[in-house]
Formats: sequence, C-alpha cells, structure tokens
Amino acid sequence: MTASSLNKVENLSGSLSQRVYQSLREAILSMQYPPGTVIRKGAICDQLGVSRSPVAEALARLSAEGLVDVIPQSATKVSCFSMDEIREASFLRQALEIAAVEKVTQERTPEQLAALTRNIRMQELLVEDKDFVGFYETDEEFHTMLMNFTGFNGVPQVLASVSLHLTRARMLMLPDESRPKETIKEHQAILTAIKNQDVDAAREAMRSHTGQLIPRILPLEESHAEYFKP
Repeated sequence: MTASSLNKVENLSGSLSQRVYQSLREAILSMQYPPGTVIRKGAICDQLGVSRSPVAEALARLSAEGLVDVIPQSATKVSCFSMDEIREASFLRQALEIAAVEKVTQERTPEQLAALTRNIRMQELLVEDKDFVGFYETDEEFHTMLMNFTGFNGVPQVLASVSLHLTRARMLMLPDESRPKETIKEHQAILTAIKNQDVDAAREAMRSHTGQLIPRILPLEESHAEYFKP
C-alpha cells in the first residue's frame, strides 16, 4: 500500500473517524485495495497522520458492511468476493430500481427529464473520450438520480448499501470499450419510456438493463480467481 492510495483526510468532511472511514472505503470500492489486501493499522496511521483510535473505528464500520474481514490476533484484510453475495445484491438492486422507475415514470417532471437527458449526453461524451472511469461514475449518477426522483429520502442510501459488492466487481470490468455504448442505449430506452410515461416499457427496459450485470461478472470468477471466495 502506498500513501497515494488513500485520499487525505483533510480533503474530506465529518469527524476524524468518519473521514478515515471514507478514505479507506473509497480505496476498497475503487479496487485500489483489491480483495485480499492486508490492512495494517500502523501503516494507515502513518499515511493519514492519525492515531490508531479513528482507524480502528473505521475498520469496525467497514467490517460491519462486509468490506473487510477482521481476524482477531492475526490480520485485517479486504474481503474477497462471494458470488452468492453478488447475486443477492443484484437481486435486491434490480427490485429497487424497477420499483423506482415505475414511480418516476408516473410522476416525472420536465426538470427531471432534463437532468436525465443531460446525464446521458455526458455519458456519450465520456465514451467518445474513452474516459471509462468517468463514464462509470456518470452511469451511477443516472441510477442515483432515479432513486432521488422517487421523493423518498432513504432510497438512494439503500441502493448504495445493497450495491457495495457490485460496485467493486464492476471495477474489474474497466476499461471495457464495448459495454458502455450498449449501456447508453439501454439508458436511452429507459429515458424514452419515462418521457412517454409508459410504465410497462420502463419496467421492462430497467429489468433488461439490470439483468446484464451478473452474466458479465460471472467470467471474472475465473479470470480473477484470487479475488473470489472458493
């Protein structure tokens, strides 16, 4: 692990333990700390310039989220992928996204349509520039916007929570020059259904879109076997 792998706590907000947590979580979700990475508290303290207490608190939170495995008297490691957990996360995310798009399709506003349209245009520009990390972030923003547009304040947090393992696995697929173009077409189909207030079409477009994920992750279990639980 190198010092550059972690975002400096000075760049983040919240209590010190919250900032340490954010920094470590970001490194794990972005695959800078891949599954199996040993996390040494002393090294983290040195890198971030903090004491052991906020690091211990941050690791406890990450353990509760299933992102790290704390082995008493031994080591703390970034947790490996479990296909069972990934399938469960995909199932939950799909159910949530379909419910959200149904509600948004019925209630969408001109401002919401404009925001979704701008997002897809940005996706197209990022793919043209071959900025696949930027595309991935904008792709996530598209789905987060749909969650926000439901009007339920807790829904975006629920989506983020159930998507943790999917987020890490998806990072293994970058860069991927073919899939982003297909993703944009799927997003456009979702947006068209929302514009037309066609709930059935929106539901099927979202189901088809979210159903692409597991078939694409499955080959990773073989090509990156070291990241997966036996």
